[in-house]
Amino acid sequence: MKQLHTRTVWSFLVQCFYPRRCVVCDGAFFLSERFRIHPDCRKKLEPVDQPFCFGCGKPLSDPAAEYCSDCKRRRRSFKRNVAAFVYNEAARESVVRFKYHGRQAYAKTYAEEIWALRKEEILSFKADALIPVPIHRDRLLKRGYNQAELLAHELSKLSGIPLRGDILFRIKKTRAQKALGPKARIRNLADAFTVKKSAKTEKLKTVILIDDIYTTGSTLEACSRALLSAGIRKVYGVTLCVVGEDLP
Repeated sequence: MKQLHTRTVWSFLVQCFYPRRCVVCDGAFFLSERFRIHPDCRKKLEPVDQPFCFGCGKPLSDPAAEYCSDCKRRRRSFKRNVAAFVYNEAARESVVRFKYHGRQAYAKTYAEEIWALRKEEILSFKADALIPVPIHRDRLLKRGYNQAELLAHELSKLSGIPLRGDILFRIKKTRAQKALGPKARIRNLADAFTVKKSAKTEKLKTVILIDDIYTTGSTLEACSRALLSAGIRKVYGVTLCVVGEDLP
């Protein structure tokens, strides 16, 4: 009973000094609030609803379509990707704070939202492990954390799928992807990722790559090629956001 009281008091103090924040407006929740996202803020997010592309997870305007125009043109090394939200302005501002302004705690809410929206698909992949998309060690030292690994950690707790952050590494420091076109993105990421030779992957047949944003799929493609070359048979992707079909 004393231990339970101690945990309750400690939890109360943590909430007072480090309150959970809404990932949209960054406002703190009061202790009595049980929301993950403020109701008014939730209206600013766009969950990815059916129909969405069976390849990359982008929303589709044609309810009869199975694939977006991009996935029809390109062969993918990964089986498919699913995402929770469309990458609109509210999502962009949230992810910027998550990646660059120390809002690591957003990972818990993000993971809960992904799980609520994409649980069925994630479980259908029958994955042996979750693998976060790695960042280069120089960027890791500067930022202090890998946002994809934080997200994967929280998703692992929700799904029960083991987290393996010891397999895939980024060995090439590349230019920022956001200013590049699809073909330039692939060239930019050529040989950027590798699988650690000492990593135990023999029991891994199917894995899920975890990342924050799916834009053209170049990062997911480069990571998938590295994993497949190491003997993993199937690679899927799960991302927090995906750009709309009509975006370049």
